[in-house]
Amino acid sequence: MSLSHPCAPWGQWLSALAAALDPRSAPRLVRLFLGALLATGRRTVTAWLRAAGLSAEFRPAYHTLAAAGRRSDRLAARLVHRLLRPLLGGAPRFLFALDDTPTRRYGPKVQGAGVHHNPTPGPAGGRFVYGHSWVVLGWLARHPLWGAVALPLLARLYVRRKDLPRLPDGVRPAFRTKLQLAVELLLRAVSWLGWLGKPLWVVADGAFANAAFLKPAKAAGVTVVSRLRKDAALCSVPRPKPRGRRGRQRVYGERRVDLAKRAGQRRGWRTRTFDLYGRPAAKTHKTFLATWRPAGGLIRVVLVDEPRGWVAFFCTDPDASVADVLGAVADRFSLETAFRDAKQVVGAGQQQVRKLWANVGAFHVCLWAYTLTEAWAWGRPASALADRGASPWDDPCRRPSHADKRRAFRRELLGEEIRRALRAGTNGEDFAAVAERLLNLAA
Repeated sequence: MSLSHPCAPWGQWLSALAAALDPRSAPRLVRLFLGALLATGRRTVTAWLRAAGLSAEFRPAYHTLAAAGRRSDRLAARLVHRLLRPLLGGAPRFLFALDDTPTRRYGPKVQGAGVHHNPTPGPAGGRFVYGHSWVVLGWLARHPLWGAVALPLLARLYVRRKDLPRLPDGVRPAFRTKLQLAVELLLRAVSWLGWLGKPLWVVADGAFANAAFLKPAKAAGVTVVSRLRKDAALCSVPRPKPRGRRGRQRVYGERRVDLAKRAGQRRGWRTRTFDLYGRPAAKTHKTFLATWRPAGGLIRVVLVDEPRGWVAFFCTDPDASVADVLGAVADRFSLETAFRDAKQVVGAGQQQVRKLWANVGAFHVCLWAYTLTEAWAWGRPASALADRGASPWDDPCRRPSHADKRRAFRRELLGEEIRRALRAGTNGEDFAAVAERLLNLAA
């Protein structure tokens, strides 16, 4: 059975988020969010329904989940404007991250599933995984105490070309590569926040350092930070055109730039201390300007001397500083952490639904539950989110994990229900009903 009194501000946030759906479905989506938060064990959709008290309405609840998948763009826009933009409006720039992640699924009747590359093989060493592959857009926020926190906003399901014929005609999308899906997500971010006049940056791994992604991003006015291949075909910066000479200014220089030779030269290296991964880190680096055809022109190149060898990064804004580039690269790791917590703590990928849009809706509910939990915990002290008193072996200065924040929010929800049950005037029947609800949630 569900809670009778969702506490503020979550109740207001969820109501504003669900208002993008039909008025008949919006209340069910709010209860599905609460079910995703309160469900224990394997977080299937049926576990959500039991925790939310929607067992008798399971068919309309599945339809609501599919509707949320179809309207995920509209729901994500409400999430940004109603919650995140007021919360993070003081940042000098908006920094986003793009990455892809798989979720394991089983069974030949799961629509949209296929064989994908496994980025985390684990001890078994499996190179491939059967399931869904998602391209995810996350907002990288800088918490004053905890450093970079990734807030996943929107995702696109990638379906291989060879798997499209297995989908029914009514739900079969046109084939799009991961780079095309990433461009779609990036343009959504521009439509949400581009009118505010602040710079929009996006950081991605080296797989997105491709002309199919970089040139649309440049046309949209978005700065891209990513890793650069060691054999990238860079060119020098062109000389200014002499006055009076006809023709346009050259975009690419005449000389080739060999990254390996630049890294092998001893001159030009500097050592500075940067704030990376929440702590000071000394990095030996070298930076210079170059031109690169996939980026459409001038870029800032940053070489970093690591213990395992040098690595190269680039930024499409030539005026960017080394601290900005390395800070964005380090902050991107928080999206990987969000993927791990969304799967292990929230249960993304465990929902056991077959239909395409139901899978899309379930994955987004998990992402948004993660983001809303982080937003709820944003202004709260660490002592209110994680009690280390019962664990003397633990580090008392360690920042609260997402699991700590999720447990703290669950305690607040259940505590609010108990306090309302103990208010003056509550009779025995009301208290027994509340006790039954809480026992069902605990069990």
